[in-house]
Amino acid sequence: MTRQMQGVYLTCHGGPEALEWREDIPVPTPGAGQVLVRVAAAGVNNTDINTRIGWYSSDVTEATDAVDQQVEAGGWGGALHFPRIQGGDLCGIVETVGRGVSFKPGQRVTCPINLPRPGPGNPQGFVALGSETDGAFAQFCLIESNDLYDVTDSPLSDVEIAAIPCAFGTAENLLTRAGVSAGHKVLITGASGGVGLAAVQLATLRSAEVWGVTSAAKADVVKAQGAIGTFDRDAALPEDTFDVVIDVVGGPAWSGLILAIKPGGDYAVSGAIAGPIISADLRDIYLRDITIHGCTYQSPDVFGRLVAMMNAGRIKPLVSKTYPLRDIVQAQEDFLSKTLPGKLVLVP
Repeated sequence: MTRQMQGVYLTCHGGPEALEWREDIPVPTPGAGQVLVRVAAAGVNNTDINTRIGWYSSDVTEATDAVDQQVEAGGWGGALHFPRIQGGDLCGIVETVGRGVSFKPGQRVTCPINLPRPGPGNPQGFVALGSETDGAFAQFCLIESNDLYDVTDSPLSDVEIAAIPCAFGTAENLLTRAGVSAGHKVLITGASGGVGLAAVQLATLRSAEVWGVTSAAKADVVKAQGAIGTFDRDAALPEDTFDVVIDVVGGPAWSGLILAIKPGGDYAVSGAIAGPIISADLRDIYLRDITIHGCTYQSPDVFGRLVAMMNAGRIKPLVSKTYPLRDIVQAQEDFLSKTLPGKLVLVP
């Protein structure tokens, strides 16, 4: 096979100019326990942009679309090693394998974006594909075999599978941590985005009563995924109404989300695209016995359930548009415009 591949390097934290299309990237060689995967499709996610601009640095306090500063440690786990190949959403075909691997060339595979690495003193340890390790924005990707899942027999297309790991993995983790079950009344912010739509679909499969926060223009899309109703992004929310709030937005509306939860309810968060710094009245939390769940680490059971649903055809992501990988800048610009619901996917 070829010794070089096409792909996109992230050369530093910054704007779109930090992304460099290359045709001379060395193809990695799998060692013991590793698999070289030929990338079939790779989803676009907010975390790709967050990592590019360094949003994960504690020095950054703005929303994703408002960051304009230089940072040194802006990856999920701190400082990145550049150049880095991003891309946490992978669907691909096994190309070659290292010693001790049971996967065979030709199998179709995927993996979570958050690769669990628990250790002493940190049972929630993980590394992020496309941040701490090279990801799927290239023709080939090197993955530990224990992180891969076989989706050869799934009725979903390569593009659809590539739209699942980050969005559906995050959503299923949020619902799991918050204990969403049949009969729960659930409010989901950012409901027309990748994670939001996934959460709507997955909460509906749990027989919950689902409501979404979105724009009026996208309300029908959210309802088509299972929500029984929506609230406009700027609308006041009813108080003491929801058993669970699933939040990926944060920002100025945060205090209203807490008040929308019934006493004894749960709030689960895994994103803050409207801003990570929030204002709260702690009395609204402790006097009403609200439980807050910060959700990033995903146990293997969470992604294992998703794979079972993928292979059974029980879930199906909404993909609005696909792009050639070399058009990544345009894809990220379209993503940030928030005009397209669901997922955008890159194809090498």
